[in-house]
Amino acid sequence: MFDLLKSQLGRLRILAFLEGVSFLLLIGVGMPLKYAYAMPMPNRIIGMAHGLLFVLYVLLVIQCGIEYRWSWRKTGLALLASIIPLGTFWADARLFRHPNQTL
Repeated sequence: MFDLLKSQLGRLRILAFLEGVSFLLLIGVGMPLKYAYAMPMPNRIIGMAHGLLFVLYVLLVIQCGIEYRWSWRKTGLALLASIIPLGTFWADARLFRHPNQTL
């Protein structure tokens, strides 16, 4: 785990995981609590955390795209993954484990 913190790509992989988990929590826990049980507070907390992680993910994808000279397609897919449930997990498996692989 600590080896991942040594590179931009490793940090992106960790952030992608956290962003994906926060998105699933927002959809699977926060939204049902808000709309089915009229409990908006968990949605606010999870939503704020997810929003911060989302912005950090986008910035780090752009930074890695420049540093590793990713194609526009690979960078675009990594960005698109952030708005699709389970997308960041796919991006980690297909895009981030092999940074110089072309698509």
